[in-house]
Amino acid sequence: MTSSLTFPYAEPPVAGSATEVSPGVHWIRMPLPFALDHINLWLIEEGEGWAVVDTGFGVQATRDIWEQHFAATMGGKPITRILVTHYHPDHLGNAQWLAERFATSEGPLIPEMSLLELVTAHAVAGGTGAHQRSALAEFFRSHGLTPEQIEITANRGNTYSFGVPTRPTTCQRIIPGETIEIGGKLWNVIAGYGHTPEHLSFYCEETKVLISGDMLLPKISTNVNVWPVTALSDPVSEYVGSLQAFKYCEEDTLVLPSHGMPFRGIQARVEALETHHEARMNELYAAVSAEAKTAAELIPVLFRRQLDNHQLFFAIAEAVAHVNHGWRTGRLNRVVANDGTIRFSLRN
Repeated sequence: MTSSLTFPYAEPPVAGSATEVSPGVHWIRMPLPFALDHINLWLIEEGEGWAVVDTGFGVQATRDIWEQHFAATMGGKPITRILVTHYHPDHLGNAQWLAERFATSEGPLIPEMSLLELVTAHAVAGGTGAHQRSALAEFFRSHGLTPEQIEITANRGNTYSFGVPTRPTTCQRIIPGETIEIGGKLWNVIAGYGHTPEHLSFYCEETKVLISGDMLLPKISTNVNVWPVTALSDPVSEYVGSLQAFKYCEEDTLVLPSHGMPFRGIQARVEALETHHEARMNELYAAVSAEAKTAAELIPVLFRRQLDNHQLFFAIAEAVAHVNHGWRTGRLNRVVANDGTIRFSLRN
């Protein structure tokens, strides 16, 4: 068993170029307009065309790079399939654009993804139900963000639609646990929870390749979060539970993550992530042992760096995920004050 991670590639492909990481599987990289400044996408040869897994942030800078790949990397062959791991803008952002760009006489391509992820994309973009900005603002307020912080997070406008300007209205539904064919190989569909409602990863046992999406990253922990639509959920348990499926992949599997470098050492990475979340929870328990605190007051415990406004938006959702985990597993008390503010304390 590999005791640590190994990285078979010294450098990522530059913009407009590709690296073949497994027969027929090509790695391309696109820029992102925030601190996490890139996303890895995967082109898989399929006869007279290409399947693509994830599509990049839906802005012109990304589409200009796509045009370079259409002319060079893809050798003039069209994209014939679009697979999406989850609804986040850097993954779904160009799905509809690509679907229309490579439309046939039968119409635009129909992306393949989880139905739950597509429904969530439309709910978030439309700001409906618990995804309304007013619901988000009240949720953040109840967990301790200041009015100033709420103004720059919950009230900053619908930024999701900026990264996903158009969305598919339909999908070819992929169901977790099924086996699908991509590029002439069979790939097992592995569900991931805690990061998004139903994230999909793809594992080819024959070639020992895992397209992990955001569920398994080499150097950073995946954001786990709580939003108003599932305000009492425990995504930490959901995420750590989802990781167990990756332990059944071969140890020398080449992991193709959405961010960072491809790596081997899947068992070691899963165990490191389990240890990471356990350590963070122990630090959180220590922080509330003497006095009850809101999730916002615990952000510095979970994030030991200065956060920009974009990062704060996800940090409060992750802080709520961790206090909810402590509460749902019986380690923390959850008390709602008369003004609606929620605090957590260590249970005796």
